[in-house]
Amino acid sequence: MRPRRPLALVCVSAALLSACGVLPGGSDGRHTVTVWLMQNSASPEFLRRFTADFERTHKDIRVDIRIQQWTGIVDKVQTALKSDSAGAPDVIEVGNTQVPQYVEGGRLTDLTLESMRDWGKEHWLPGLAEPGRDDSRQYGIPWYAANRVVIYRKDLFRKAGITSPPRTRDEWLADTEKLNSGGNQGIYLAGQDWYTLSGFIWDEGGDLAVETDAAWQGALDSPAALRGMDFYRRLQALGAGPVDADEEHPPQAQVFASGQVAQLIAVPGLAQSIVQENPELKDEIGYFPVPGRTAAHPGAVFTGGSDLVVPQNTDRPYDAAAVVGALAGAKWDTELARTMNYVPNKTTLAGAVAGSEGVAAMAAGAAQGRATPNTPDWPAVEAANPIKGYMTKVLRGADPATEARRASRRITELLAPDFG
Repeated sequence: MRPRRPLALVCVSAALLSACGVLPGGSDGRHTVTVWLMQNSASPEFLRRFTADFERTHKDIRVDIRIQQWTGIVDKVQTALKSDSAGAPDVIEVGNTQVPQYVEGGRLTDLTLESMRDWGKEHWLPGLAEPGRDDSRQYGIPWYAANRVVIYRKDLFRKAGITSPPRTRDEWLADTEKLNSGGNQGIYLAGQDWYTLSGFIWDEGGDLAVETDAAWQGALDSPAALRGMDFYRRLQALGAGPVDADEEHPPQAQVFASGQVAQLIAVPGLAQSIVQENPELKDEIGYFPVPGRTAAHPGAVFTGGSDLVVPQNTDRPYDAAAVVGALAGAKWDTELARTMNYVPNKTTLAGAVAGSEGVAAMAAGAAQGRATPNTPDWPAVEAANPIKGYMTKVLRGADPATEARRASRRITELLAPDFG
């Protein structure tokens, strides 16, 4: 692969591109940019319209979008990042928390200058931007987000005399206690829903793990993290969620649809599954952001979603950056959010989804969103997941501080495998 200049030294016209020695990528003289996007991230109609518009405004670039499956994608991307093949992708959609794995080894293009100069990084959702950053360098460009909200039954709220959703944690606990009566569950919250716990910990100023002197250590035993776990314990007790299972065992949509459950915490899209199970609830489902400690802003939530990255081994860095800039730009990012019921990548674009109650609640929470610790070793923690065991023990009455220290030690071991 030929050496390349920094991406910032971009040629500004087709004539200059020719002078720079960029070779055509197709029989019509266009340069082909191969883009890997994940299945169901965007509709075929959206991709058709984006491609037609981009190629109309970029006469020298052809976009070749190839849809990938989530299963096995990490290994496939790692292989592609090491490939010298002409068919390797030039732009890749990756899960936001996967970016640190790909940054390791220096196989992604540094897009910091473009982010600051052209792409408005100061307005990006923190839960998408932070995992895409390594020190001061930006490698992952936020594309779209999704996060948990409170899904609730309007009819049960009315019967309990609750006229508006709670805006603070104290109000939430008080309302949930009212709802948890007469055979109803105030909330269905499984005991091992560690993503929801993470938000409560972040809201208290704590974290799951922290980096000190270039080493990561578990932090569930900090005072802030213990306060987050205590709030989780109090909320979870106002329902009949199992203490030894997560939200998928049994699937919480089925529980909500079949029982007298007033609330659950999930992405708004779960409401579709609920209505499929119980069509009578179609007009009784509402949404509100996870409440915060004060009414000033919603609570912190785990933000999932996707970033766009450009591999170092691309021969089309300037063209790849143009595609990323268009996909993540206001026009098409807003269109994607409206089409797919996502949260746009910037807080300034939240108004674009204000017409959908569920997505609007999600966007309000996303402004306070976070992601898992920004280390390539975090997947090892999720695989072993000592957080789940810790939660179950506390909910069964074990001493929180003692169990938090044990779980934190295990997280530290998993984040430092060479020393564990």
